[in-house]
Amino acid sequence: QVLLVESGGELVQAGGSLRLSCAASERTFSTYVAGWFRQAPGKEREFVAAISRNSASTNYADSVKDRFTISRDNAKNTMYLQMTSLKPEDTAVYYCAVSTVMFRTINYYNVPPRYNNWGQGTQVTVSS
Repeated sequence: QVLLVESGGELVQAGGSLRLSCAASERTFSTYVAGWFRQAPGKEREFVAAISRNSASTNYADSVKDRFTISRDNAKNTMYLQMTSLKPEDTAVYYCAVSTVMFRTINYYNVPPRYNNWGQGTQVTVSS
């Protein structure tokens, strides 16, 4: 089982930027599709972005497209989420996850049940 630890969440003003990191405990991280999800109070966990094993493919939720960028550095067993033009509605706990399941395209990795290893989350708060 891969242990995942998120970091980088903090309080930021609207329009600001943050970079989240997700450090994995195993080198096998490079063999998994990885993704970011978020959960706001009283809401279900929602998909943010996903990235293929070799970074060739990415997928984003419409709400973050053109503002957030997912990336990974397999040599460092780390995934990132660069967030720009942050809005108050981006406020949530952000979770990273990896999937050991094989689907045909990156577009299938957009719901929580398709992931089987999760981090504990990092809080992002965007003030207006």
